[in-house]
Amino acid sequence: MKRVKTFAVVLTASTLFFSASVSSAGESNAELNYKTYCWQCHGMNGNGKGVNTLDMSVQPRDHTDAKGMKGITDAQMFKAIKEGGLAVQKSVLMPPWGSTFTDEEIKDLIHYLRKLCNCKG
Repeated sequence: MKRVKTFAVVLTASTLFFSASVSSAGESNAELNYKTYCWQCHGMNGNGKGVNTLDMSVQPRDHTDAKGMKGITDAQMFKAIKEGGLAVQKSVLMPPWGSTFTDEEIKDLIHYLRKLCNCKG
């Protein structure tokens, strides 16, 4: 019985260590936040084709569209992420994330979005 408990502890610790190593080595916190909170609507690749878009009358923004993203300032994106779509006269379906993300995490998300579109605002 003691061997089984020891194996379970080692397995759990190894899994946590491996997960942390993969996350920190391959993805930024902003990318992880995007893939946790944003992909359902904006898609895993940021193309606006997430799994929740089937029933939406307004399609989520394609974050890979450089032309469309160039017209949005970082301040506008910050406000949209923090306060939600209605705060920037966009979709009511875009929730406010200000209680989920810190201001610094929102700024990191904006930097990640700029990487997705390969553009500046």
